[in-house]
Amino acid sequence: MMRTLITTLTLLLFVGVTTSSTLAAKYKVTKVSNGGKITGMIHLKGSVPKPERIAVAKNPEACGTEDRMIQWVETGNGGGLQNMVVYLHKVKEGKDWPKKSGDFVIDQVKCDFKPWLQILPKGSKLTVKNSDPVLHNIHIRELKGVRPGRKYRPVKATMYNEGQPPGSGDINTEIKARMRGNLIRVNCEAHNFMFAWMFAADNPYAVYTGKDGSFTIDNIPPGKHILRAWHPTLGLKEKKLEVKAGETLSHHFTYKTKKS
Repeated sequence: MMRTLITTLTLLLFVGVTTSSTLAAKYKVTKVSNGGKITGMIHLKGSVPKPERIAVAKNPEACGTEDRMIQWVETGNGGGLQNMVVYLHKVKEGKDWPKKSGDFVIDQVKCDFKPWLQILPKGSKLTVKNSDPVLHNIHIRELKGVRPGRKYRPVKATMYNEGQPPGSGDINTEIKARMRGNLIRVNCEAHNFMFAWMFAADNPYAVYTGKDGSFTIDNIPPGKHILRAWHPTLGLKEKKLEVKAGETLSHHFTYKTKKS
């Protein structure tokens, strides 16, 4: 059974794996002399949406018995938005990728995905772990059609959708390298309260916001750039900026809730 599971998953991802080297060539690592920097804050204007309550209907031995309170939008001091990705769109060349030892990992622990959000380059190896004594069914989907300023209702295209029984071992795969977009949603088909998100980066100019909503992108090649901010549920915003050699620019994004 385990051999069949791994073989099926490998076949589903074969096309993405074989094109990874081609897409990686689109970004060229070069020496950046006197690069610029962009700093800023992501703010939420209005009330923080209340968490969504979802009942835990199965596997209390691993998931507990209390309802899950899913906090889709989190803010820190001053209304800064956490759990966001800020990045430069369509950068063709620049600094090297950050060094990382080992593969990227997503784990299922006490019926939660850990981490909730992670940035990884397209074509990266991904290890899917199941640390729980119950069956999980990880479903990873690319979010298509997400555009700045548009209502956030993306098309969800399955990248893979497989069960992972307890004790079956890790699933070792790659993030689909041929995907045109960057945004990925993860959920468990066996437990409807388990969610996570991934950002598949085309270039290394992608960072997380801090707990206060702050961000910094450094060593940017001088020139015109498109700065984007993505929140998994609030959507995508962008701003065109020109970065001069050695310059530090500041730009802030503001998201609004219905009650703002």
